[in-house]
Amino acid sequence: MVQGASFGAELRRRRVEAGVSLGDLAEKVRYSKGHLSKVERRQKNASIDLARLCDRELDAGGELSALVTEKGISGATVTEAPTEWTMPWVLRMSVRHGNDFVAYDESALGDPAVRPGAMSWRMASSPEFDGEARDALAHFSSLFAECRNLGQSFGPVVVTQILVTSMNALRGLAGSASRPGDRDAALRLAARYAEYAGWMTQEAADDTASLWWTDRAVALAKAGGDSEFAAYTLVRRADVALYRMDGRGTVEYARTVEEQSHSLRIRGLAAQRRAQGHALLGEDAACFRALDRAADLMTRAARESADEPVAPGADPVIGSMHLAELADFVAGWCLHDLGRTEEAVNRLEGGLDAIPVRARRARARYGARLALALAEAGELTSACAIVEAVTSSVSVVDSATIRADLQRLARRLNRWPRDPEARLAATRIAEALHTGDR
Repeated sequence: MVQGASFGAELRRRRVEAGVSLGDLAEKVRYSKGHLSKVERRQKNASIDLARLCDRELDAGGELSALVTEKGISGATVTEAPTEWTMPWVLRMSVRHGNDFVAYDESALGDPAVRPGAMSWRMASSPEFDGEARDALAHFSSLFAECRNLGQSFGPVVVTQILVTSMNALRGLAGSASRPGDRDAALRLAARYAEYAGWMTQEAADDTASLWWTDRAVALAKAGGDSEFAAYTLVRRADVALYRMDGRGTVEYARTVEEQSHSLRIRGLAAQRRAQGHALLGEDAACFRALDRAADLMTRAARESADEPVAPGADPVIGSMHLAELADFVAGWCLHDLGRTEEAVNRLEGGLDAIPVRARRARARYGARLALALAEAGELTSACAIVEAVTSSVSVVDSATIRADLQRLARRLNRWPRDPEARLAATRIAEALHTGDR
């Protein structure tokens, strides 16, 4: 060890000598690459936990830990900068004025002062689950399934409040769990909550927030030892690109997942997105190849899942729970985007009945696309018959993606200005869209 060296300088020297990149070390010690970079540049202080982890990974024989310990004994303040899963969150909830969520770096902003109003209540700094972590995880896993069910019946404003507070409780559970396995399981489950929050905020038409939550999901999953989940969040990014009508971006995100992931199900979901991206680009052959590959991967994933017993506390299944005929939905919409409307209708018809009645979001999403395909195929009466059910749900579930499809449908219905069914359906769509904007 170089005499008088700072922890950051010594860490960098040992890392470079060992031939370890900053990214590789970050993955091994489960801190962000950005945080380690700031530690090496002396912009952040290292915690004793980080020093011990670096000691182990770089075989430093305790010398890195000694540097941090020496600084602590000498009176210097050593603080641990917030990682992705320990940074402070503030959730302000109001019935009349809406909700606000803020995440911030406490070391940069300082501790926020709580201004007392009519009542001020400071809860415990971290939930205590020691000795009860596994029981608590089972409850939070059940709650996550219920949140997904709630997301089918209510809008993002309702569901995200539950998701955020539950995620924070899981972060507390991870911090207090006495067994490393429980800590990792809590962080992985928190990642699932974060990913679903990303979907809810996308449904609320906030792509920036959606991608922010997606990034949090990656960080939480990695901290919990799940490197595969990062691949799935790229599928979510492909979703965002798809709804922006960015076919090339959708294909590129999906291709990256297919090349990097080892999970059959994640690769299957990525192949579906890739097919949809090719359809947007009008690339028939590439689209059908991707659909065939998706079908094969999803069949193999289902077979593999059936052969393995579900362990207590297992991570929730990735992807949609409510679109029973997901492959038909994806293939039907690909056919629609390729301009093969009659084939699209044949593929989509019948799928609506397979979706549970309680899954209002999934039924409205499927119904909107089926109605659009029917209208474009010239089957006006059938298209208009679906509109009433879709519009009665869209203001309740508050879905930006469904509204976008309804706007497209309204433009199609305007081609029949004298048809009473078309006029009535267009009026219902306009009222539903207006209700959602208020």
